[in-house]
Amino acid sequence: MTYFDGIVARLVDTPRLSVNVLVRESDDAATPPERTVVFVHGNVSSAAFWQEIMQDLPSDVRAIAVDLRGFGGSEHAPVDATRGLRDYSDDVYATLDALGIPTAHLVGWSMGGGVVMQYVLDHPVLSLTLQAPVSPYGFGGTRRDGSRVTDDDAGCGGGGANPDFVHRLETHDTTDEAQTSPRSVFRAGYVAAGYTTEHEDAWVESMLTTSTATGNYPGDGVASENWPGFAAGTAGVLNTMAPKYLDTSGIVDLDPKPPILWIHGTADAIVSDTSFYDLNYLGQLGIVPGWPGEDLAPAQEMVSQTRDVLGVYAAAGGDVAELALEGVGHAPHLERPTEFRQALLQRIGYVGYAQDPAPPTEAIIIRSAD
Repeated sequence: MTYFDGIVARLVDTPRLSVNVLVRESDDAATPPERTVVFVHGNVSSAAFWQEIMQDLPSDVRAIAVDLRGFGGSEHAPVDATRGLRDYSDDVYATLDALGIPTAHLVGWSMGGGVVMQYVLDHPVLSLTLQAPVSPYGFGGTRRDGSRVTDDDAGCGGGGANPDFVHRLETHDTTDEAQTSPRSVFRAGYVAAGYTTEHEDAWVESMLTTSTATGNYPGDGVASENWPGFAAGTAGVLNTMAPKYLDTSGIVDLDPKPPILWIHGTADAIVSDTSFYDLNYLGQLGIVPGWPGEDLAPAQEMVSQTRDVLGVYAAAGGDVAELALEGVGHAPHLERPTEFRQALLQRIGYVGYAQDPAPPTEAIIIRSAD
């Protein structure tokens, strides 16, 4: 794996599994929790995606990025999807416990956003930053209010993975010769059109660390009488986000409520009210044949669901800040790193954040008890 200047990998042995973390060589292990930020990556990626942001944080902030099980350099232990994302959040807790970190500021991207929301349901944190997070009601198969469309979560989970994409992960394909290659998926799904970077090879390398062993990516599926003919299984990555297993909307009842920052792009192709990774939306477009209509298979309004839940969180006394970046895709920390870093430092209460250029004020929406 390619590590940037000042970033090193360390293996942390926990009672659950061996976990790989990325840290900055110069960071002080005695840094207090108030200045400790823990980054959790999303699906088909690894901690390596956080390296630029880690490099750019102030020197008196401790930065730790965790490889989830089955990604990066962490052990490829199978995932019990019936626990939702709790296998992952329990692993993060075990890692921080082994490092002697009782609490911290948690940052989660995409699936990692769901991981940190699950984490805060079980353990106290100082703040949450959610970047393009999976909906609190899971991925696919729910109506706006979070109610499940079918009893078996038809169209959700491991059965929806593209077999050729999985094959190209297995063969470590680094080309862009097919739409299903990891590099092509990065360009089309992870970032907005027109984004370029000198680090693309490193991001693709990170994607290729994804384990496709049994119980990892993508997970199993089962036959369904409901359209499109399959439903969520019980093991593996994609099934962890099936709505029958994942519901983090209970964060609205937390007491105390940690401050939350929600960062997302308006051109996100993955987490969206019109997601190109939602089978029901693809059916609505006619890309997946046989769609039974909106009553039986509505597209999931993912962003609206998150906004609804965070609105309730704020109305119940929570402090919520939203940063919506126009024209940005699924990875604001790559596409707009200055705005991401500035908003993060503000959220964690870093006293020096105002010395940097502020993000565009029209992009910030604040909801709070005040």
